[in-house]
Amino acid sequence: MATAKEKKEEAKAHLKQLRSDLRVMHMAVTEDLKLPDPLEVRRVMTNMEKLLEVIDPKSAKKSKS
Repeated sequence: MATAKEKKEEAKAHLKQLRSDLRVMHMAVTEDLKLPDPLEVRRVMTNMEKLLEVIDPKSAKKSKS
């Protein structure tokens, strides 16, 4: 079982990656006036689910059902 510190570091890494991905998507929408690729959106959503699993494993299991 991961310690609280390990979970915190893992959550921070997930958040950093998500922020970066979302920033790129936002720039494409606002500057290029184009929608993000659906596969890219799905990948970000999957990463958000992984983050939820790190933060609250019980809640993540409920949301998948």
